Amino acid sequence: MTIKRAVLAMGFICFSSAALAGTPATGLGRASPHAHDWSTDPNWHVYVFVLNGITYLQVNDARNRVIGAVGTTGGQFITLPVGEFAQQVGTPQQPASMTSAIPMASPTTIYNDGKTQLTTTPMSDGTVTMQAASTQMMCDPVDCNIKGIAYQ
Repeated sequence: MTIKRAVLAMGFICFSSAALAGTPATGLGRASPHAHDWSTDPNWHVYVFVLNGITYLQVNDARNRVIGAVGTTGGQFITLPVGEFAQQVGTPQQPASMTSAIPMASPTTIYNDGKTQLTTTPMSDGTVTMQAASTQMMCDPVDCNIKGIAYQ
């Protein structure tokens, strides 16, 4: 009977640890990925995926249409061929495609984890531009703390 209890206790501990660790984010490129929404703006969704040390950020609009995505590590960025406006996603290493449309508003910060900032800008032709950039702890420390972001 003691062995059964020990096995049951170990199984419970392992199951609890796995549940607390959470499920890994999956579904990059999908309209409704299995990931937490980290957007700071209610009109946008920002889903974060991490694989092999690379962080992937996917932006969806309020209707959950995929707008664009970037990958980042160590201050370097790459635009991913994902989303309705993937050609209009800019990074420090890769500017967005040129367009004749004009901005309809100032850029809105929709994500900032202290290392990476994403902004979106609605354009006159109905498209949206997205810009990814490195930051130097530009987010509010309280906000970063709530999101579990560790300062380095």
